[in-house]
Amino acid sequence: MSTNSISSYGSSCSWTAKQNKLFETALAVYDRDTPDRWQNIARAVGGKSVEEVKRHYEVLLKDLRHIESGYVPSPNYRPFCQMMSCEEVAKFDFRSILSSETKMYRRVK
Repeated sequence: MSTNSISSYGSSCSWTAKQNKLFETALAVYDRDTPDRWQNIARAVGGKSVEEVKRHYEVLLKDLRHIESGYVPSPNYRPFCQMMSCEEVAKFDFRSILSSETKMYRRVK
């Protein structure tokens, strides 16, 4: 796995989106003080060795350092009022977005 770009963490062909989500969740559950942290994370992800999990973590840290140091530009999102009128924003059903995100979270979980 390449460790020289931001895309190496998120788009690696050897890690699925589901495994990345499981990895991130496991990092939150098994903190630095957890005995056998890397074994627990590898078990939670499934299909990855302890060494693969540790390597993936190192790539994540490197990517985060790049982001925090300003090497990776922030996305330039347009505000809602530039994409639609303020009246349309006022009428927009944001609950539909939240509902679909909740369903997606439940599927990955």
